Amino acid sequence: MKVLILGAGYATRLYPLTATRPKPLLTVADRPMLEWILEGLSAVEGIDRGYLVTNERFARQYAAWLRDAKTPWPVELINDGSTSDQDKLGAVGDLQLAIEKKSIRDDLLVMAGDNLLRMDMGAFAREFARRHETLVALKDVTGSPMIRRYSVVTLDADRRIIDFEEKPAYPQSSLIAICLYLLPGAELPLVERYLSEGHNRDAPGYYIQWLHRVTRVYGHVFKDLWFDIGDIDSYNEANRVYQGLTR
Repeated sequence: MKVLILGAGYATRLYPLTATRPKPLLTVADRPMLEWILEGLSAVEGIDRGYLVTNERFARQYAAWLRDAKTPWPVELINDGSTSDQDKLGAVGDLQLAIEKKSIRDDLLVMAGDNLLRMDMGAFAREFARRHETLVALKDVTGSPMIRRYSVVTLDADRRIIDFEEKPAYPQSSLIAICLYLLPGAELPLVERYLSEGHNRDAPGYYIQWLHRVTRVYGHVFKDLWFDIGDIDSYNEANRVYQGLTR
């Protein structure tokens, strides 16, 4: 199994913090977010290599961090060549770039570099191993107004995704999709097909929305702590909570 961490965005909503530093290298409780992410992923058995997608602007900072970082397996940097929010490839474009550039044929765990979560990653991987179908991490946010900002998912009795809507005005479920996916190697060519059909290259939720209509996709619901670091408020809240966890 391989891992792909998406870290090539420009995070303009976090300016000025991210004007000169990539979001995944911002510190939370005195550690870069990437350290927290890799620590969680270390619980997944069978991973033999990771990839981190960057843009041209932040490639040197990521490379410098990787030189000194203690990673659970080798991590390679992939530069998508973009220099601004205007010429970026988008998350799905970066996913396809990694698949092509590294000739990935193995099962692939894909995760956004700004997701902080304290879930049992081992259990997530074990469910994928049992099904060997695309598996998406889901969070129950019952009663939260944030639900309209995310992909809302409906499951059947076997936890197969039967409806997936990106940022709905009227949510039909309390489950939202997190940018944490396990993709079977045999289905990775579907990423290229999706892009060739002209679909949204940026928000990865649109890929899953399309994918659940062409193949079986399942949801793994977790109840653990999760932060999507999208603005200053969520960043400050993550710092407050994680500082408490490390005391």
